[in-house]
Amino acid sequence: MADVLPYTPIDEISQIHAALREEFRTNVARRYDLAWRKQQLAQLVAMVSENQEAFIAALAADLKKPAFEVLAGEIGSLIARTQRAAQLLDEWVAPERVSPPPHQQAWSPEVLKGPKGVVLIIAPWNYPLVLLLQPLSGAIAAGCPAVIKPSEIAQHHAALIGELVPKYLDPAAYRVVNGGVPEITRLLELKWDHIFYTGNSTVARIIATAAAKHLTPLTLELGGKSPVVVDAENTDLRLAAKRILWGKSTNSGQICVAPDYVLITRSAQDEFIAALKEAYQTFHPHGALESDSYGGIVSKAHYDRLQGLIARTKAQVVLGGNTDGKRVIEPTVFRDVEDNDALLEGEIFGPLLPLVPVDSMQEAIDFISARPHPLALYVFTNKPEVKKAFIQGTQSGSIAFNDVMTQVSVSELPFSGIGESGYGAQYLKYTFDGFTHHRATVDVPASSEDILAVRYPPYSRENAAKRFAAATTYSTSSK
Repeated sequence: MADVLPYTPIDEISQIHAALREEFRTNVARRYDLAWRKQQLAQLVAMVSENQEAFIAALAADLKKPAFEVLAGEIGSLIARTQRAAQLLDEWVAPERVSPPPHQQAWSPEVLKGPKGVVLIIAPWNYPLVLLLQPLSGAIAAGCPAVIKPSEIAQHHAALIGELVPKYLDPAAYRVVNGGVPEITRLLELKWDHIFYTGNSTVARIIATAAAKHLTPLTLELGGKSPVVVDAENTDLRLAAKRILWGKSTNSGQICVAPDYVLITRSAQDEFIAALKEAYQTFHPHGALESDSYGGIVSKAHYDRLQGLIARTKAQVVLGGNTDGKRVIEPTVFRDVEDNDALLEGEIFGPLLPLVPVDSMQEAIDFISARPHPLALYVFTNKPEVKKAFIQGTQSGSIAFNDVMTQVSVSELPFSGIGESGYGAQYLKYTFDGFTHHRATVDVPASSEDILAVRYPPYSRENAAKRFAAATTYSTSSK
């Protein structure tokens, strides 16, 4: 890997960190210069736009990812959100006026928006471009210098990032660290003002433990087993099958919000399987192994892990199951998967789709609620009462009805987890807010002295009552 991806020397990491902290401490004027932030956002857009073919080639080498998926799922959304951030930046950074009781309104109470400081962004390999640079765009908008750490597993992409970032972004504020476990270990030994990590819960615990030593705040975008519920009596099974199979096939299922397993009405399982087979034939008439619209598994280790699940499951394969023996696994569907099956042990993160039959929607709710909160929950139903039951009876980072993964395409919604699936949020202002300190401020004039006089000794119960009454009295306009 070293011939493709040069690692950052360990002794340089602390030097990079120190230089960024000094930049943040001394260059106060630029820290609050919105024109400079917008210029850096424009440079980020230019970097991605001008090197689209290079990114497509890198992700093809790392993931066998089709060009369409790179353009639609990474480059397009990244450019659009970065441009939108620049457009909205003046609005985001404007101080927020609050509505206190009348006696405090003369104090000009506001919430100021300032950068938290020097931040660390650690990205995964499955969507290596957007999940690295999307948080970076939020850090730039917030005025935070940043170190970005691409995943070394997507080595061609990481090498390209290491080459391009110094050419497009200000190296005094934005730096790349490439490497594996020793490099990230060194990064985590240092004090950061915020850490943004996207990945799995095992590594997240390591990062959270390291951050706790410095009381560093975190954004954790994790994963988990995102379930799909198919209410067969109240949905179009063919449409549901097509949409679910698309979600499981995109990037070969290597997506944190991919459908992980399906809870399907027991009596409709055979009909649903038939609909999945029909959709598969439409997507890949000559089979997924021969399709240029289907990607591969990122590494032999992940390929072997998925093959191990196939070997250990007790469920029956009803669709797919073939591989090229090296890197590609067909979308593979399993029927009658039981609660303790290997396919339900952890997040699959691959093109394997277990079908778990249930006898009622309440059984599906109970099944989901008995497990860690997923990053996403998908429910196919057209019945309002069923939708309400899942909203009230479950918890998840997001919930989408009658489709999969489209909630992450709505930039105005927060993308976040809950519990085991993470905390904090991103997308547009949510990303900006994560890297921003919301600072309270007041400016109390001398004319408020009459109101404040009750606070001075000697104390009296009468003065205490007056102060309490003043503090809890709001005018109608300030409610």
